[in-house]
Amino acid sequence: MKKFKIAVLAGDGIGLEVTSICCDLLKQVGAHHGSFALDTEWLNAGADCYQQTGEALPGETMQVCREADAILLGAMGLPNIRYSDGTEIAPQLDLRFELNLYAGVRPVKPMKSLPLPLRNPDRRNIDFILIRESTEGLFASHGKGVVTNDQEATDTMRITRSACERLFRFGFELSRKRKDQGYPGRLTCVDKANVFASMAFFRKIYEEVGEQFPDIGKECMYVDAAALNMVKQPWNMDVLVTENMFGDILSDLGAGLMGGMGMAPSADIGDQHAVFQPCHGSAPDIAGQGKANPTAMFLSGAMMLEWLGEQHRQPDLVRCAELINKAVEDAYAKPGLLPYELGGQSGTNEITRTVQIEIERLL
Repeated sequence: MKKFKIAVLAGDGIGLEVTSICCDLLKQVGAHHGSFALDTEWLNAGADCYQQTGEALPGETMQVCREADAILLGAMGLPNIRYSDGTEIAPQLDLRFELNLYAGVRPVKPMKSLPLPLRNPDRRNIDFILIRESTEGLFASHGKGVVTNDQEATDTMRITRSACERLFRFGFELSRKRKDQGYPGRLTCVDKANVFASMAFFRKIYEEVGEQFPDIGKECMYVDAAALNMVKQPWNMDVLVTENMFGDILSDLGAGLMGGMGMAPSADIGDQHAVFQPCHGSAPDIAGQGKANPTAMFLSGAMMLEWLGEQHRQPDLVRCAELINKAVEDAYAKPGLLPYELGGQSGTNEITRTVQIEIERLL
């Protein structure tokens, strides 16, 4: 039996709630297959940790993360706990920088059975992936912004050739993988190359790397047009790649297409490490009330299994990921299951139990 060491950072607010049940669900699937086991180690990090210890991401936590096979993260930050410069506690950003997690993967695939914000009378298929560069861009100024004489504030966007080349290679390879699965096989570069020299540079490198992938379709789109098209014709999108800040904004729009942040999974992937977490925050306004939607956490856990399976050539892990995705989709096909954020009354326990039942049925 292959064992994988998983560093678990539940964090703050509802992160504690959804992470615990996700770990149980992953172990439920793993126990059935028997070919692998997840050795989870729970670690301290987040806003509450900062308030208690003065450290948001303790050194010992970071060291365990470096040594782990993967990192599962719940949610970090609380609006009333901030650094001295007024910004919120965000250890997830530190993890991205420290572990070179340059590819922020944000799948956008709504559950067809749910009442969604976007009217889609023809039931056209929405299934695309946004890749957000996660180590530089405007976020490179995190913790480094300058306020001068209380009159002027400056944050600087940083775009480097090395970061862009690895990002675009990741994007083209993902597009190629999807093409083999029946998707269009197109990578769209989302930028603002008509205004910023940094974005013209970003696009230039995209075009250069793209020459190495003649089998993949290519197009460039300004970020404002991308936001428009994500609402007007999201079914025409395949894989999009963009700068850190633009990706932060567009990924929330993608979550909106799915019905809310509680439906949106994510991964931040590097060459050696990866973090998997729901797109939502700690939601302290509903913490402890049983209203948290664990769906995004379950889907993020499935992304972790898929990544581990591909990294370690363990097809059982990939099949388990597919099983969880199918169980979640089938659970929402049941009448009456509807999270609070979509206007329903289904809380954490009901959603979890329904997904667990579907997993048992599929097994």
